[in-house]
Amino acid sequence: MAKYKIKTSKAASKRFSLTGTGKVKRAKAYKNHILNHKSRKTKRNLRQGGYVSEQETRTVLKLIPYK
Repeated sequence: MAKYKIKTSKAASKRFSLTGTGKVKRAKAYKNHILNHKSRKTKRNLRQGGYVSEQETRTVLKLIPYK
């Protein structure tokens, strides 16, 4: 039997990246537009990335199998 490659989700590969310990990094939401009513502190905190929860990590890793 032939082994098939799994297609990588290009949308997911642009949004997520893996750390050395196997966690999945992501960017925070709400940083694209309508920024004038958000406080300086809020916008500063949105610059920092976050991690995907352990429950969602399983789903994301299926979408980016070779990353």
